[in-house]
Formats: sequence, structure tokens, C-alpha cells
Amino acid sequence: MPSQANNVVPKVFPVAAESIWSRMRLEAATSAASEPVLASFLNATILHHGSFAAALSYRLAEKLADAQMSSMLWREVATEAYTEDNAIVEASIADLTAYFERDPACRDYIQPFLYFKGFHALQSYRVAHWLWEQGRYSLALYLQSRMSELWTIDIHPAATIGQGIFLDHAHGIVIGETAKVGDNVSMLHDVTLGGTGKDVDDRHPKVGNGVLISAGAKVLGNIDIGDGAKIAAGSVVLESVEA
Repeated sequence: MPSQANNVVPKVFPVAAESIWSRMRLEAATSAASEPVLASFLNATILHHGSFAAALSYRLAEKLADAQMSSMLWREVATEAYTEDNAIVEASIADLTAYFERDPACRDYIQPFLYFKGFHALQSYRVAHWLWEQGRYSLALYLQSRMSELWTIDIHPAATIGQGIFLDHAHGIVIGETAKVGDNVSMLHDVTLGGTGKDVDDRHPKVGNGVLISAGAKVLGNIDIGDGAKIAAGSVVLESVEA
């Protein structure tokens, strides 16, 4: 069998969005050749599909399925969302690129797509948010609950989250109902964007573009975190932070 080093697709910057799906297929084929025991899995999740959206709907459905909602039903829901709003797919590709570019441990595009719970939870949120915007609150909340059970990540479907989001490790992340998160934001595990308990309506943080929120930080209340701000690990932030 060839050595692992000879079968790793080199990490190259930048990769155009329109070529990412082709790149993923190359990575999957390379991985299947070097690790035959995973060939069936890689064919089912990536190589069998004709598009990124089709593969993503399949992967999410396989993860989300339970006794009440089969993988077939979840795939129908995701496919409907992607068909009705292509911006969801564009955001998902931007998220995938964020993982590849910002995570030193990420060696290829298929790694977060197949294995990272932060990426899976974020893409499930995007479907749940679409359901919420369509007035399908019950199914959106069911999906939120399922996400929390599977990945210990609790994102309210009404929250507004931009694209190019990187949730590193992602365990214990909480994002409240009226929170807003801009583009190209990075969060580590155990981050909370929550309320203080003093407000009733608009009660959660508004996070700008390019913000880094480090592990264990608690950002509470209807406050603004300016573009490019960096929140230190373990911080409790109760007042707005300038850009």
C-alpha cells in the first residue's frame, strides 16, 4: 500500500468556491484508494452525489435521523431548503472554506464535511433557520433539539448567523434567539452568546464581522461586539466592545 504521505492532497491557498466540490471528490477518491475499508462510506457520502448540496443533504440526514424522523425525511427537508434558497448552500461552502483556512488541524475539505460536529451543527442550524423563516416553527425547534442532543451545541433557529463561520471543537456552544453573528467569525468551545435575564425581547449579543471568541467566553446581553474584536478565553463580557 502506498505511504500516507503520497496520498494526501496538498493544502493549497486559495481555492475558488466553484472548484471546492471537484476538490472534495478528488480528496474522497484519494482517501478511498489509500484506505479501502472507508471506500463504501466515501462513495455513499461524497462520490455517489452529483453536487455539493446533494452530498450535504445526505450527510446531515444520516446524522440527524432518529426514531421519529428518518434520514429520508430529513434529506427531503434539507433539499427543499437548498432548492428554495441557494444562499444556504453558498454559506455552507463559505463555512467549509473557513474550517480549511483557519484550522491548522484541518488537512482537507472533506475532513470537516465528514467528521466535524461544529460544521454539522452549523449546517443543521442553517436548515432550521430557513424553516423558522418559513413559519415552520415546530420542525425548526425539533431540529434545534436534535442538534443539541447530538452535538451539545444549542443554536436557536431564530438567531441570525453570517457565512464563513468556524466553530472550533464546538462543544458547549450556546447562541440565543435574538443573537446576530456577522461573517467570518470564529468561536471556540464553550462559548455562550446569551442573555442576562434582565431583558425580555431583544436580549442577546450582536457580533460583528471577523470576530474571534475564545474558549469559555460568555458574552451576555444586548451588546455589540465590533468588527475584528478578539474576546479572550474565559472572559465574561457584559458591555459593548469597540471594533
